[in-house]
Amino acid sequence: MKETFITEDFLLEADAAVRLYHEHARDMPIIDYHCHLPPRQIAEDHRFENLTEIWLSGDHYKWRAMRAAGVPEVYCTGDAPDWDKFLKWAETVPKTLRNPLYHWTHMELKRPFGISDRLLDPQTARGIWEECNALLAQDAFSARGIMGQMDVVLVCTTDDPTDRLTHHAAIAADASFSIQVLPTFRPDRALAVESPAAFNAWVEKLAEAADVDIRDFDSFLEALRKRHDFFHSMGCRLSDHGLDTFHAEPYTDQEIRAAFQRVRQGSVLEPDQSRKFKSAMLYEFAVMDHEKGWTQQFHFGALRNANSRQFEALGPDTGFDSIGDLPVAESLCRFLDRLERDGRLTKTILYNINPAWNEVTATMLGNFQDGTVPGKMQYGSGWWFLDQKDGMERQLETLSNQGLLSLFVGMLTDSRSFLSYTRHEYFRRILCNLLGREMDRGLLPRDFELIGGMVRDICYNNAARYFGFNVNVL
Repeated sequence: MKETFITEDFLLEADAAVRLYHEHARDMPIIDYHCHLPPRQIAEDHRFENLTEIWLSGDHYKWRAMRAAGVPEVYCTGDAPDWDKFLKWAETVPKTLRNPLYHWTHMELKRPFGISDRLLDPQTARGIWEECNALLAQDAFSARGIMGQMDVVLVCTTDDPTDRLTHHAAIAADASFSIQVLPTFRPDRALAVESPAAFNAWVEKLAEAADVDIRDFDSFLEALRKRHDFFHSMGCRLSDHGLDTFHAEPYTDQEIRAAFQRVRQGSVLEPDQSRKFKSAMLYEFAVMDHEKGWTQQFHFGALRNANSRQFEALGPDTGFDSIGDLPVAESLCRFLDRLERDGRLTKTILYNINPAWNEVTATMLGNFQDGTVPGKMQYGSGWWFLDQKDGMERQLETLSNQGLLSLFVGMLTDSRSFLSYTRHEYFRRILCNLLGREMDRGLLPRDFELIGGMVRDICYNNAARYFGFNVNVL
């Protein structure tokens, strides 16, 4: 089969890069420590009906491109037939040249589908559709089958504190499935006091899940601690927070208790009261994580639901978010500094969405390394709009200049799609190309044992060590 685009040496522009990738990166297993895969689909070993279901459903990256190309919404989030949706995507793909979607699309066709002898366009769409759908009917292309093909050893999903984690329990009890699927504690809704009705509905759900009568702020914290304990018992070792910016306002316990009661009574908080409440909650969650030795993750800077009409029609996570530019440095400093001063700063990963904050984020983390854990404060991989070649390279350059690249815990998918594991391959190729070019130019020693060892660590071993998972270090 002739390869026309995604060759074995794709993105590898130097002889040393080719050797680094094929000898040290390519065959390393995958620890996907942050993703949004549905645990139910893994527990039930979901079979995908067709390529549209596995590839286009829920993919707001593709929807944004299709809308930009003039594709009506009915083919994105609407009820058009699956074939018609796929054909509209095939018509869009040639228009995505130089957008990362062009790379991702053809990498995902090659792995796991084995299609690398043609590009996706309207002329090849029918053949690719039929070939992929035939493969999706096979055992190797179920949810679990694809994870196995991609050599995944562990994934961490993203879960609300009220989740009973029944699917995680079912997966853990299934001796026939060796891939670990662990929950991640994502308590964003505990901070979402802007809408008292939605917040109170969630508090009632929390009370039921924790079996706690939530009467006041203290019992609210008690319920959250019980859920935090439960998640820990289910193997959870990470929390995650999605923030517009960091919240680290000074407050008193009395102010927070009063703010909680106001929201419970249906009142809208004043902006300063809301910021103080969020500040208190972020601190309390950080303390819980420190007590258990968890890693706390912060994804910050997104401006969400920018298109109000489409948000009202389609809801969140449908492709109408962008990069935000709220102030971040001072509040981030205050947040980390308070935890450090109190002796409660746990392992931390920061993911910024605004590239203007690269150096701010990386240098801030350097202020709070304390020598207790190698790479304790981590500058996370390129996220969302930065999850592409340029964004990854800029993140790697910033981390190299301001920290220790050798201790980086590496890539993740941050995806709802079982086909997104090629993002690990994409990252590994980019990493090896960066290092290999510098080896060929004499900027790094031409020592493949030294540089190759660092590549293996970044691709897998650092994550295996850092998070304390029950996985082998290779």
